[in-house]
Amino acid sequence: MKTKLHGLLVLAMLVVFTSCSKDEIDQADDLNYEVDLNIVQKNDLEMSKDILDLVNDHRNSIGLTPLTMDQQYASAYAVDHTDYMIALSQINHDNFHLRSKALKDKGAMRVGENVAYGYDDAASVVSSWLNSPSHREIIEGNYTHSGFGVFKDHKGRYFFTQLFYLK
Repeated sequence: MKTKLHGLLVLAMLVVFTSCSKDEIDQADDLNYEVDLNIVQKNDLEMSKDILDLVNDHRNSIGLTPLTMDQQYASAYAVDHTDYMIALSQINHDNFHLRSKALKDKGAMRVGENVAYGYDDAASVVSSWLNSPSHREIIEGNYTHSGFGVFKDHKGRYFFTQLFYLK
């Protein structure tokens, strides 16, 4: 019975930690997450602007305010996470609680995140996110700003991290 219960608990935790993260996970109140802001230079700014335009078009179509691009901290944290995903060759929300806390320490009230890989253009990745209820919920959430970590790995595949926050 204990083994079965443990297996269900592990499965439940796996589902929670692999879904699109919100600011529910504030486990590391005592940890500081610092990143060099110059890392933002790795970001594909053109692709990020295209994604933001499409996200804002969608938000506008349902009466939501547009997001403002944050090319400082949110993008630095997003680039750092994209580097991490590329190193693992898989998408994930590992350590989201650190990115969330870091943005909250800079004044954010809530934080969300979408990740993806393998899409070749902004329209494809945004369409995929909008067709996923959990990703769509983040896009349509109560946020004001967004940061990006969008660039290719050594095999030429794009990896995407988009952070959302309310200021």
